[in-house]
Amino acid sequence: MNSPTTHRVSLSVNGRRIELDIEPRSTLANVLREKCGLTGTKLGCEQGSCGACTVVYNGQQIRSCLMFAVQADDVDVWTIEGLAQTSTDQISRSAPLPSLPDLAQAFKRNHALQCGFCTPGMLIASACLGQASGGDLDDEKIREGLSGNICRCTGYQGIIESITEVFITETSDLKAMATKQ
Repeated sequence: MNSPTTHRVSLSVNGRRIELDIEPRSTLANVLREKCGLTGTKLGCEQGSCGACTVVYNGQQIRSCLMFAVQADDVDVWTIEGLAQTSTDQISRSAPLPSLPDLAQAFKRNHALQCGFCTPGMLIASACLGQASGGDLDDEKIREGLSGNICRCTGYQGIIESITEVFITETSDLKAMATKQ
């Protein structure tokens, strides 16, 4: 019930429309974790510098710890839980990052994760970077694109190899196949 200290917010989270009564001071990250039970969105620095709270907000990656949840009224928000659904899931067909499941498998193959705390935000940032690039990436562009996401365990090489595998190698393979035809 909406009270003088809460605001009613209607938004789409992972393809599902929800309405919530929230306190004006609540961040989007806190609401996703506490009201929606989506704990894949991590709270690290709570200052926007670590990237652990990265979500997709109206098609753009954002730091959900820096945004008040009331600002998310009437928008689409995707968390790692929604983006990681299998491709046969009806919800994932409308997800903005269809490459994320392949990227998650590449992270596993290339040992691009250890403790897992940064992994949800790192996967979202990597998928956004790869999708926006159209395969036009190199190590320097990848490092620059991920500069807002901190990983204290892996040293980043496995992450870079995973992005290269999914976005550069697959794009090169598709271009080669098109040239042969």
